[in-house]
Amino acid sequence: MIARLHPSRLASLPPGVARPAYDPASHGVGIVHLGLGAFHRAHQAVYLDRVLATEGGDWRVIGVSCHSPLPRDHLKPQECLYLVRERDVARERYQLIGSIADALVAPENPAAVIKLMSSRAIRIISLTITEKGYCRSAADGGLDLRHHDIVHDLEHLSHPRSAPGLLLAALRERQRTGTAPPTLLSCDNLPQNGATLRAVLMQLASVQEPALAEWIERHVAFPSTMVDRIVPATTPEDRQQAAAALGVLDEALVCTEPFTQWVIEDRFATERPQLERVGAQLVADVHPFELAKLRLLNGSHSTMAYLGSLLGHTYVHEAIADELLGALIRRMMGSELAPTLTPVAGLDLSAYQQALLARFANPALAHRLQQIAMDGSQKLPQRLLRPLQQRLERGESAVLLTLAVAAWIYYALGRAATEAPRVVDDPLAAKYRDISEWAGTDASAIVAGFLKLSEVFTPELAAHARLHRMLAEHLQALFTSGARATMRTVWSGLSQ
Repeated sequence: MIARLHPSRLASLPPGVARPAYDPASHGVGIVHLGLGAFHRAHQAVYLDRVLATEGGDWRVIGVSCHSPLPRDHLKPQECLYLVRERDVARERYQLIGSIADALVAPENPAAVIKLMSSRAIRIISLTITEKGYCRSAADGGLDLRHHDIVHDLEHLSHPRSAPGLLLAALRERQRTGTAPPTLLSCDNLPQNGATLRAVLMQLASVQEPALAEWIERHVAFPSTMVDRIVPATTPEDRQQAAAALGVLDEALVCTEPFTQWVIEDRFATERPQLERVGAQLVADVHPFELAKLRLLNGSHSTMAYLGSLLGHTYVHEAIADELLGALIRRMMGSELAPTLTPVAGLDLSAYQQALLARFANPALAHRLQQIAMDGSQKLPQRLLRPLQQRLERGESAVLLTLAVAAWIYYALGRAATEAPRVVDDPLAAKYRDISEWAGTDASAIVAGFLKLSEVFTPELAAHARLHRMLAEHLQALFTSGARATMRTVWSGLSQ
């Protein structure tokens, strides 16, 4: 039986494991983080670990799981120590992280979370709650006042269920007690995520307490950020491999790549950690960086997820190694996505694309396409549909972007490469089933049904006759000829 990772067992770790270059107990907490998943532990918590080691300060984190108790249950028996395993084809490296001080579960005790977030010691509240956590309306991107959690929170703000509700309750308490306003730092893959968070909170506050909305508008900072690191879901096999190599079992292990990037608007309400001294970029405008990441990295990821799955691949490195799919991805990045971006100092788009291709090819990550494919309705608008609309409005070719969207539609119908029924993990899965039931295999009717999904498509895209026709042609080809033959036909047309 392999013993659990714990401070009392650190001396038994192999000498190659990097340890915190500081005493975690000597540093106080200054940050609360909502969304205590693998990404935060592989990204923001690692940067803060570096800050504590090189700059010091009271910048440890208390993480809050907004739903599942598993992150807390994995971390607490280890006194919140955990390992980050970085892997590529050349090397494997383990690092012990000490920046997380405690872990809570919001649904178990929302009052404790609110009290924590409203305390004077907390200067930053950061978030990785995924696109769904913002409870946004598909119609206009604002707060969905009909969302079941928001309906509950408007009536019971003292014990909220949603992340916006938790934040608003904490801000109300800070206003009541005269506590300094915090910086709310979104680290989710949303365009202008700081502005998005601000809009959602302002709308919730305006409905709940207009005076509080005015206080938030005057005092609370919402810098936007861009975060980039590929963090596949940790598997039992990953934990077993690490345990065999290190002699301890880490239930909170995260696996990732060596690459990491964090671009942050330098707009904080009060003091902040010196993140620029440990590799983060502090900039005046994060927008060009986030668009490049959303379109080139995330857009390519989604395209590989749907087309790669239809080809029978399981992992990203298999998809990019597929000669045909890899060629299509490279062409789409260079010819259809990159031209929608604005060059900016500090961002070499050509070099970024080459770096992404190398990262995609890393077999050590075992990044599952299924993980990327989930929640497509939440991801596609910013990753693929906005650049698609931009190119259509300019009268430019978008054949590869439309192929990617058609592959998503095919995937969303619940069909895999084997044509066997498959569970579709998406908030709109029931609507996809309804479309499939009444449209059958009529590609044009299916596309018409999907284009009516206002949660996904803008009115301009929904009314675009040429887009409808192109999507229907691609979808019909996927039905009748299969993914590989369809892709070959598209590639042949591009090469003429």
